[in-house]
Amino acid sequence: MKWENNRQSDNVEDRRNSAGGGMFGGGGQRRVGGRGIGFGTIVIALLAGWIFGINPMTILGFLGGGGDLMSPTTQSAPAPAGTGKPQDQMGQFVSSVLAGTEDVWTTVFQQSGSQYQKPRLVLFSGATPTACGTGQSAMGPFYCPGDQKVYIDLSFYETMRRQLGAPGDFAQAYVVAHEVGHHVQNQMGLTDKMEQARQRVSEREYNALSVRLELQADCFAGIWAHHNHKSKAILEPGDVEEALNAAAAIGDDALQRKSQGQVVPDSFTHGTSEQRQRWFNTGLQSGSVKACDTFNARAI
Repeated sequence: MKWENNRQSDNVEDRRNSAGGGMFGGGGQRRVGGRGIGFGTIVIALLAGWIFGINPMTILGFLGGGGDLMSPTTQSAPAPAGTGKPQDQMGQFVSSVLAGTEDVWTTVFQQSGSQYQKPRLVLFSGATPTACGTGQSAMGPFYCPGDQKVYIDLSFYETMRRQLGAPGDFAQAYVVAHEVGHHVQNQMGLTDKMEQARQRVSEREYNALSVRLELQADCFAGIWAHHNHKSKAILEPGDVEEALNAAAAIGDDALQRKSQGQVVPDSFTHGTSEQRQRWFNTGLQSGSVKACDTFNARAI
């Protein structure tokens, strides 16, 4: 992926070296909700979130004696101050990807007569306070609608490479673009609609809606790739295959098969490997928001 000569975003908070940024303490323990939670427990929470459709932040909250950490809260600890633009190569790479999403979505929103509100991206190590509760690195990258920020511990990219078999810089960029896709959905009002639906539908029905939400974020990531390549020629041979491989690696069916040896479709929250690949490719080929309407698609 060609990114080195592209601009970097001004909307990056680098908390990795900030006091309170949250590194693991002695013995690999972390304090959550007043209890020590070991690394093994956090991994279990992450896998449970992927498999059973429960957000890992919620699981960690209950394991630690707390409540639902995903609800926006005013009781979170003050966020450590960011240190400006990252100086390391990986931080600069993510900043460049974020800048590309800003360019694309600003134009897309302008074409529809709207104004795009750029999200901030937070780099952290271990743990960090968010408007959705304490973010943990083991949760993987996530978007918090409460503060409109994308959070990522860059060690997740090593997890992608070693544990998920999804290496490559474009696969890494796809992850950022997917989370920004959730911010786009938030601006479109879809996040609020999902929260309203949670109150009136069954768990099975909500999981089905969640799949459509996640597949649309995949499609939005494809829109970023389409327009960014059109304007900046970022794609190199093998890049698209990297993104499709990453999408396949984090499909619900692939994760369930790997962790529990069987697939439970009713518990899907993100979509199958095939669905995630197909919807990313839909956005990539069309560059159209209308083409990414997973909620009204007859079949996903």
